[in-house]
Amino acid sequence: MANIRFQALQSVLTRVIPEIKTPSSKISDYYSANVFDKKKMKEFLSTEAYQGIINSIEKGEPIPRDLAEQVASAMKSWAIGKGATHYTHWFQPLTGSTAEKHDAFFEPTPDGNALERFSGDALAQQEPDASSFPSGGIRNTFEARGYTAWDPSSPAFIMARTLCIPTVFVSYTGEALDYKVPLLKALNALDKAAVDVCHYFDKSIEKVNASLGIEQEYFLVDIALFNARPDLYLTGRTLFGHMSAKNQQLEDHYFGSIPERVYTFMQDMETEALLLGIPLKTRHNEVAPSQFECAPIYEEINLAIDHNQLLMDLMDRVAKRHNFKVLLHEKPYAGINGSGKHNNWSMITNTGKNLLSPGKTPKNNLMFLAFFVNTIRAVYEHADLLRASIASVNNDHRLGANEAPPAIISIFLGSQLSDLLDEIETSRISKKIKDDALLWQGIPKIPQILKDNTDRNRTSPFAFTGNKFELRAVGSSANSASPMTVLNVIVADQLKKFKYDVDKLIKKGEKKDVALLIVIKRYIKESKNIRFEGNGYSEDWEKEAALRGLPNIKTTPKALDALLSDKTDLLFSETGVFTKREAHARHEILLEAFYKKLQIEARVIGELGVNIIIPTAISYQSKLVQNVQGLKALGLGEETYKAQLEIIVKISEHVSSIKGDIDKMVAERKKANNIEDLREKAIVYDEKVKPFFQAIRYHVDKLEQLVDDSEWPLPKFRELLFIK
Repeated sequence: MANIRFQALQSVLTRVIPEIKTPSSKISDYYSANVFDKKKMKEFLSTEAYQGIINSIEKGEPIPRDLAEQVASAMKSWAIGKGATHYTHWFQPLTGSTAEKHDAFFEPTPDGNALERFSGDALAQQEPDASSFPSGGIRNTFEARGYTAWDPSSPAFIMARTLCIPTVFVSYTGEALDYKVPLLKALNALDKAAVDVCHYFDKSIEKVNASLGIEQEYFLVDIALFNARPDLYLTGRTLFGHMSAKNQQLEDHYFGSIPERVYTFMQDMETEALLLGIPLKTRHNEVAPSQFECAPIYEEINLAIDHNQLLMDLMDRVAKRHNFKVLLHEKPYAGINGSGKHNNWSMITNTGKNLLSPGKTPKNNLMFLAFFVNTIRAVYEHADLLRASIASVNNDHRLGANEAPPAIISIFLGSQLSDLLDEIETSRISKKIKDDALLWQGIPKIPQILKDNTDRNRTSPFAFTGNKFELRAVGSSANSASPMTVLNVIVADQLKKFKYDVDKLIKKGEKKDVALLIVIKRYIKESKNIRFEGNGYSEDWEKEAALRGLPNIKTTPKALDALLSDKTDLLFSETGVFTKREAHARHEILLEAFYKKLQIEARVIGELGVNIIIPTAISYQSKLVQNVQGLKALGLGEETYKAQLEIIVKISEHVSSIKGDIDKMVAERKKANNIEDLREKAIVYDEKVKPFFQAIRYHVDKLEQLVDDSEWPLPKFRELLFIK
């Protein structure tokens, strides 16, 4: 193994940086070149067919069979013209990654020749084998049938000479087996509820789209070093490794000069992304060494999530060309910052108004307050469900680790807005008025521009940042559809309740604006406990949060309980986002993924510990023993080999501890494997098996400091983090 490490280091030192050529010096010349977007549709479709697709995208109208045939023919012509030979339905099963099955366009003809075919039926629906995808008990293994169905709101694209068609994935009986179906339902619920509330202020608004910008953090490591770390390529993170003497303590990596080899990778990756219509705008070094970030311009949320899923796949593909491996695990290295995926969310009307941006008039500011306060109240009412939506075994390593938001869901608004809400809460509403401008007495005007008046609180899981809310607790490897489904559905549900409460007051004779303010004031007061402006990392906040009644659920198995609560059942059934069966299936799938990942890590720790670490330590110890014996044979005094004896003893102690803890861990793992209840099994893995990970790691890392560097088998942190 030591030879593999040094061979890997030699490979890194001889890397040649490839030359990257972009299709044009202007991004606008090649942006979306590999996407069947509206521009391509206009070119390849008839006016009638084009309008039918637009109506489907914007109004949700069904696509008739003859129109599907026209679109399929147009897509095929465009794709073949771009060099595509195959097509696939591209979907997002509950594995956490994307899935695809490629079929060729060509079909043999009776005369022994072939021609290219792609029918409307092949575009609209396919029947992949669903038996090997997670279903949470929705279907039996022998019941293989599942369906993928075209999502016209997310444009088709070409990748690796294959036409990729974004689709939903459902079971034979109609239950969702993917992330996209519930997301689309949640977005539809938000659209209807938000439009109804918008009509208090502007009757011309016909549609509200949720907007999303996803900041993607990641690490890069040379592929040779990655392959020399079995823990990295089997689990996505380093299970052992003493921290490098220099890590992130000098704070010199954040926004620093991008290393040349990394910069070349970024250029290549961004070019590929832009060709696929992913509007990447920003790149920079992150806080930890070898950690970076890329971020796109905001998009409609369904498309933004498709693009992020595609981007993660693309990053991995392009990295191979540069002999890199992209690490998307939330915590690949202990002791330095992990990676997240900040989700910047807002609501945009068809008239172009951002509902979370204050306006210039009292009416527009009241509109802003309505959506702003309802979002706060929605998060307050369903904080446990939002916490469940970002829960995973990977994210448990990161949340609350003085680098990411804590497990307590709170909202940061900034002192100016927080003070404003406090003032509104305690103000008197004047009901006997003629001028709407006098509706509030003594309430200051909301600043027209809040972007620069709200500080960034990096310890807050849900922060308002000027004209959007930023959900900072999402893990870097996660599919953002899960938290975005929850956020959009809880806001939709809250807006429906808001309209009910306001209409009730209006029916009693209150003026509309007075009714709006009365309800807003009540919501501000009722949801005040979720607002927090301080340090989310502090122990004092944990104590204060407990007094406020805010949940602090630190581990995934218990956080996922929120999916099964009566309150959640009611929310999902009233909005139609999940059936009870679907929600319970998700719960099972997430629990199973949790314990299986810990199971894999435990096995890797045991294997590496017994087969690699202990033999390496004993081999080095034997050399020390021979050295001591030789010195004794020469008649030298004990002072000449005292240090060697101390190291020999320490090695024995650490080896014994590693072997003993591995044996205990294996025993606990075997007990856990016999538990049938998934929740109980996940908790036992978390509370009985996982604690051994750190105990074993402690002794392995101590051995790393004792054993001769030339014999240590695993690439060290200083090599993984600083050799590029």
